[in-house]
Amino acid sequence: MAPLLYLGSLVVLFLLWIKVKGLDYVIVHQRWIFVCLFLLPLSVIFDVYYYARAWLIFKMCSAPKLHDQRVRDIQRQVRDWRKQGSKTYMCTGRPGWLTVSLRVGKYKKTHKNIMINMMDILEVDTKRQVVRVEPLANMGQVTALLNSIGWTLPVLPELDDLTVGGLVMGTGIESSSHIYGLFQHICVAYELVLADGSLVRCTEEENSDLFHAVPWSCGTLGFLVAAEIKIVPAKPWVKLHYEPVRGLENICKRFTEASANKRNTFVEGLQYSLDSAVIMTGTMTDHAEPDKINKIGLHFKPWFFKHVEGYLKRDCTGVEYIPLRHYYHRHTRSIFWELQDIIPFGNNPVFRWLFGWMVPPKISLLKLTQGETIRRLYEQHHVVQDMLVPMKHLQDAITRFHKDIEVYPLWLCPFLLPPGRGMVHPKGQEEELYVDIGAYGEPKVKHFEAKASTRQLEKFVRDVHGFQMLYADVYMEREEFWEMFDGQLYHKLRDELGCKEAFPEVYDKICKSARH
Repeated sequence: MAPLLYLGSLVVLFLLWIKVKGLDYVIVHQRWIFVCLFLLPLSVIFDVYYYARAWLIFKMCSAPKLHDQRVRDIQRQVRDWRKQGSKTYMCTGRPGWLTVSLRVGKYKKTHKNIMINMMDILEVDTKRQVVRVEPLANMGQVTALLNSIGWTLPVLPELDDLTVGGLVMGTGIESSSHIYGLFQHICVAYELVLADGSLVRCTEEENSDLFHAVPWSCGTLGFLVAAEIKIVPAKPWVKLHYEPVRGLENICKRFTEASANKRNTFVEGLQYSLDSAVIMTGTMTDHAEPDKINKIGLHFKPWFFKHVEGYLKRDCTGVEYIPLRHYYHRHTRSIFWELQDIIPFGNNPVFRWLFGWMVPPKISLLKLTQGETIRRLYEQHHVVQDMLVPMKHLQDAITRFHKDIEVYPLWLCPFLLPPGRGMVHPKGQEEELYVDIGAYGEPKVKHFEAKASTRQLEKFVRDVHGFQMLYADVYMEREEFWEMFDGQLYHKLRDELGCKEAFPEVYDKICKSARH
């Protein structure tokens, strides 16, 4: 009887605490209770299922046969939609909560959902140095397979759950992008089912206009059913050099120099305040010095951004050897630094040792269970943005971020942007070095207002001929959006391929000003 009374007393105290603090406060600031008790175990089950399934299918060599069958099924669904009068737009049937984007796509409820269950790695061709994959294969799957046979993607975006389809139709970047460009620039072919149900393959030589228009189109030109992506030989270790830098001008100068140096396989910066940062440069290597090995992906290791901050606090440089796959997913366990807002004690050594193997919770499950209250509060008091600006404007951009939002750390990732005909390319006809400035966290400025503050950043980015990643909240008006992005080829193909009746325009699909 005594234990029941004790438990009852705890429940009463907990309810009183909620009443005093308010439900909104408890949901946002004590969300760790639900995450630790339910979402972490569910995330483990999710991962085990998908990795086991992918491994079995690839080993049994059944994926190519199933792939052709699944493509025919998608074509059938599109043709049925046409026979039924094409009354609404089409979209993929994948639930909105499964995507890594924090945006909630309400259009899923009103559009015709085309079911696309394609999550397999179809073929690794080491002679041609390409891997052929389905759109829902994710980066965790791809690295697990390719690294095990001595290969890797030249650009392998950070988070495990990012899918090939999302990276093709949106974009992707990694610390090797200063050499290879964005994710779209390592793709050599796309296969799509178009609005009339036909299957087409596009490359630089075949259906070239469509090949250039697909990236950043967000699924508004057709349904991606496969992609061929370049692969390069991998080495087991990354030799990573950490360099703390003080002073904004010095940070920008040193980061620009490191990014322009093609001998650096990887370049990345973490900026912890307006005038302090750590710049990391790395190269792949076959051998490691035993006393400098750091397997940062192990569950009990400190979160990577906290580990890097240690070099800044000690004001010393350092060199470590990190296993390649650990390096690729160095920010995955802490979802960059977002997890510290969800599980404040997540980097505590005791928690890491006992429960770190279950981290991180799946972003999709966090979205599914967040509810309208958390979504609304996060939207007003939280920033998740990636702005791509020319490297020559880096100092002005960081100053602008500090003035408008003051979110730290900032993620700095350089990339080479070649000339092109698609939605994103430099202003001139020469390739140009850009930098992705990633801001993820709670703004510290007192005057922050989600729409007004983001619009100020968007205007700055447009003025310097930069771009905003479209997974995030976009507040631009239609004219402003098409001032930022080159829509000439995109609109031409929407006319030619009959997309206007089949898919919404990309602006209407992703921008807050257009969504209801």
